[in-house]
Formats: sequence, structure tokens, C-alpha cells
Amino acid sequence: MRAIQVSRSGAPDVLEPVELPRPVPRAGEALVRLTAAGVNYIDVYLRSGLYAKELPYVPGQEGAGTVVELGPGVREVAVGDVVAWANLPGAYAQYAVVRADRLVPVPDGLAAEQAAAVLLQGMTAHYLSADTCPVRPGDTVVVHAAAGGVGMLLTQFVRLRGGTVIGTASTRAKAEAARSVGAAEVVDHTPGALLAAVRRHTGGLGAAAVFDGIGGPTFDESLAALRPRGVLAVYGQSGGAVPPIDLQRLNTAGSVYVTRPNLEHHIQDRAELLRRGTDVLGLVRDGHLRVRIGQRYALADAADAHAALEARTTVGKTVLTCSPAPEVSG
Repeated sequence: MRAIQVSRSGAPDVLEPVELPRPVPRAGEALVRLTAAGVNYIDVYLRSGLYAKELPYVPGQEGAGTVVELGPGVREVAVGDVVAWANLPGAYAQYAVVRADRLVPVPDGLAAEQAAAVLLQGMTAHYLSADTCPVRPGDTVVVHAAAGGVGMLLTQFVRLRGGTVIGTASTRAKAEAARSVGAAEVVDHTPGALLAAVRRHTGGLGAAAVFDGIGGPTFDESLAALRPRGVLAVYGQSGGAVPPIDLQRLNTAGSVYVTRPNLEHHIQDRAELLRRGTDVLGLVRDGHLRVRIGQRYALADAADAHAALEARTTVGKTVLTCSPAPEVSG
């Protein structure tokens, strides 16, 4: 099978197209023929060496396709099922072996590519808005990088829960994309622009929450934008890590909360995974949650996909097209 392999940490060019043996599922596993793989910033963190990972490996934490073979003891899925998964490695390939208890059924009426484009980021947006800081009707929140994959989904989840979104974006086109999914106002990173927008929308009180996937460059402004007892959720660090902080700053900012959440801790068992995953996929299928696939790349062009993501030239979701000729066995 064709796959992408990382044999050393580094820049996007370490993503090498290779031929590998097609994997064989063991007990509790399923072999999936991939239709598409989602490209996410965690793939960049792993590829660059920011997050430790044993080498060599096949990257990709999110994919969707058709089950073609089962290992012993699998009861969760059947051959022919269309499934998706997130937070497990190996999606930058034509085939992947996946733990069957981590597969989410793709509902009828939803394309596998759409599922691959939404599950990881959609479940991230789901837990941020429902659990990390449950958005209530009337809340005003800030979404940084509001035209990114998580940002566009998170904006929609906040709106579905009755909240108002102030987004940030680096270009006019990205600002328009964020407004198209419901952001009330979108500002650039001009100093003071975000705080002024928050004051206008909240009468000077501050935001109930700031959802920040950028990290270091936006941390100080994010903290300043919060209302008393507000929540700053730093769920990513595309712009760099947040330096160590003096906890007294949280007191002077208004007894605010800062957290660094992770999707894995919000899908800790199959029941929680299915609840969150089927909720996300169902909302997409029913038209309540829009997924914008802004970029499609061939599997062999994964390095170009990473370069575009890191250059912040992407809008919405980036996917790799993985599918080989149809085949079902087992």
C-alpha cells in the first residue's frame, strides 16, 4: 500500500511517500480502506518533534473509510461498514489498522470524506463548548483563528448554544469565512482590537470564555479579555508554547481560570466517544453544522499540505485523498 512515513523529525519534507505492506488486523482491530485523512495541527507537532513520537511512523490522527477485514473478537463493526476515527495514528495511508472500539459509525447520508474532515476537530469543538466552558445563552466568547478547522466548527457550536462569537483572523478572506458561519465580529491581531471588540459586545464586562489554539502570541490578550471568573482554554499552540506564568496573574485578572485541555481526556471510553462522535456527525448530516473543506491534497502531497497549514494560508479543513481501488475481503 502507499503511505506517508516519518523517519526523522523536522520540516514538512520529512513526510516521505513510501510503499509498505498492507497491515493485518489483530484481536480487537479492524482494517479500514481509507477514503480520506484529516490534516491537523497535532500532526505538525508530532512531525516536528515538539511532541515525542517513536520513529519511524505513519502520521495522521484522523481518517474515514470502509472496513475491509476484522481481527478476532471484533463485535463493534462489520465488514462493509463506513467508519471514522480520531486521535489514533496511521491515517496518512491507503489502509490502516484501528482499534475497533475507537471506530465511530458514519451515518447514512454523510460522505466518508466529510466524516474525515470533521471528527477530530468537531469533537474538540464539542467538548470545549459543552464541557470545558459550557456556553450559555447570552454568553460572549472569543474564538482565536476563527477561520481554521476548529475555529469554524467552534463558532457554530457556540451559536447553537445561544452564544455570541468574537473571532480573530489574519486576513480579510479568513474574516469573511468566520462571519459566514456565525461570528458576530471578526478582528485582526492589531494591538487593542480584540479588547475593544469585547468591551463593545459585553458593556465592558469581558468574555465568558476565550478559546485559544494559537498559544504564546495571544495568551496575554486572551487573559485580559476575560470577565471575572471567565475561562481561558488554550487547546493548541500553533503560534508557540505559552511561557510559565505566575498564578497571581489569574487573581488580578478577576479570579479567572486557565486550562490546557486535550481531546483524549474527553473520549475516555466507548460510550463517551460514541456520544460525542455521533452527535458531531449527526449535526453535519442534518445540516446544523457546516464543514468547509478548503483544501484537498493527494496522499503523496502531504508535505505540501503541512507547509500550507504552517504558513496559515489554509481556510477551513485540509484533507488528504487516500482511497485506492475498491476492495472488500474477509
